[in-house]
Amino acid sequence: MNYTSTDLSRLAIRGVLFDGYNKKQVDSLLAKIIEDYNEMNNNIHELKCQISTLNETVQHYRVLEESLQHSILVAQHTAEQIKANACDKAKNIIDEAELKAQKIIDEATNEARNIQTKYEQLKNEVFTFKTKSEALLQAQIDVLKQLFSE
Repeated sequence: MNYTSTDLSRLAIRGVLFDGYNKKQVDSLLAKIIEDYNEMNNNIHELKCQISTLNETVQHYRVLEESLQHSILVAQHTAEQIKANACDKAKNIIDEAELKAQKIIDEATNEARNIQTKYEQLKNEVFTFKTKSEALLQAQIDVLKQLFSE
């Protein structure tokens, strides 16, 4: 049975006429026990209050920890999304640049072909002109030779 300080203060020890206890010593001892018991109860109460406060603090920090972990997860997810978006954007930029480069190459190739075709046409025209001019000059030389040879 657990005694309270009140129980201890009401506790009476009967004195025996012979071989009994000294009432003053017993009362003094009981007073000391009651005092110690009260002090211990106060300490227990204070410790329980501290435990309660510490439990509340621990709970607060657990909530804070969960919040921080959630924030970290959100930040990681956001970072991964940003990285993925950046990679996609970079790929799109590269693809677009490659398409533009290919278009420029195709246009330059077509331009080169057109120039080559024009060059060949002009070369043929020059050759035709030269051939006709040589033939005309040869014909005139022949006419002049005939005129002077007669």
